[in-house]
Amino acid sequence: MTDLVAVECAIRQLHARYADALWRKDPDSFAALFAVDAEWKVAGMHMRGREEIRETFARFMVHTGRTLMTFRSPIVELVDGVVTARTYVTEQNRFADGQSADTIGIYHERFVEEAGAWRFHYRHWNMEYIGPPDLTAKFYDVRDYGPPPGFPGPDDPTTVRTDFLFRGAGGTASAEP
Repeated sequence: MTDLVAVECAIRQLHARYADALWRKDPDSFAALFAVDAEWKVAGMHMRGREEIRETFARFMVHTGRTLMTFRSPIVELVDGVVTARTYVTEQNRFADGQSADTIGIYHERFVEEAGAWRFHYRHWNMEYIGPPDLTAKFYDVRDYGPPPGFPGPDDPTTVRTDFLFRGAGGTASAEP
């Protein structure tokens, strides 16, 4: 029997290390958080394997100034012997072009113990919002998977940001799904 309290603590540490690697823009530390055969679905992309995740992360960071990601308490479930979680996330973003935006979303996750450490085995990101911190931009229409352990299917898409525009410092933002 998996000790869910110990696993939840390990998942919280994994999330903290993820936020740290993201803040520092460190592709090697970031990739080490994923299992060798991990999958990461984000922004319409589906990456497979630690190396592809590392390379994609490194490319993302070219366009990012800084991102402070904050993970909420993961809702951890054991489903058919597999540890899963639903984790709500907020981000404060400053892009390389000087624009800034806050993001709200949900990670649907599966984890695996590999080489003595818990790692991400599967991550599916659904962005619910991107815009100013007062939440005045449009929210995306994202599928609700029901209460935990509800989980996206293997072919379910992730949210793709198709338009985001800040108009002047402190101006209004628009996000169109």
